[in-house]
Amino acid sequence: MPRALFFPMPDRRLGAVIEQVTDPPAGVRQLRFERPPGATSILLVRHGESVVARADQLFPLVDGHGDPELDPRGVQQAERIAQRLSRPRHGEKLSAVYVTNLQRTAQTAAPLAEVLGMEPEVEADLREVFLGEWEGGLYRMKIRENGPIARRLMEEGRWDVIPGAEPEEALIGRIRAGIGRIASAHPDELVAVFTHGGVIGRIMAEAAGSRSLIFAWAANGSISEIVVTADSWVIRSFNDTAHLEDL
Repeated sequence: MPRALFFPMPDRRLGAVIEQVTDPPAGVRQLRFERPPGATSILLVRHGESVVARADQLFPLVDGHGDPELDPRGVQQAERIAQRLSRPRHGEKLSAVYVTNLQRTAQTAAPLAEVLGMEPEVEADLREVFLGEWEGGLYRMKIRENGPIARRLMEEGRWDVIPGAEPEEALIGRIRAGIGRIASAHPDELVAVFTHGGVIGRIMAEAAGSRSLIFAWAANGSISEIVVTADSWVIRSFNDTAHLEDL
């Protein structure tokens, strides 16, 4: 009988399913990926678009992090996410919904949680990157101004070039801890994690072995996916916005 095996590549980041058969087959199908036993599929959903930032009225802070609410477009994006993720995927339903301690993730997850009859769980370690002196909405303005620090940020690919921002090593540590807890709680399951653009970028960079900001621009309301095994993170998709095309 055929049996499926998971073979990680030398860097332990990619894998494929290879079918082994006892009798020579008439033909061999192209290799396909299957989640290894005990692994967790995590859908990383970036929160919907939040309200505009104003220099004279900065966002309220939660533990130092800017905490804006969704704007009307973000509410629409949340509804579209719910429509898409409430349907089983290849016969598999979501086992859990996670949010961070910042309200834009909870507001984005709310329509899906209501449809599924689930209470979102909070994983605070997947909150957005702490931007130091650029918190409260100032980051958006500083990037548009394209001053020396903004240019250095893009050149070096490290958030901590921003004065007072979270050290890169601390960011990586808490993200790995948060993903690890979720994966440990949900072996062989599919879960949705509503989180932030900087965090999604860092997760993708860790999985791909690349610089963080290469993946920094996941769209609001987009869905990315990783598969987490005991010793690897496998990227399955990034920045899927098919459910948002007309918004």
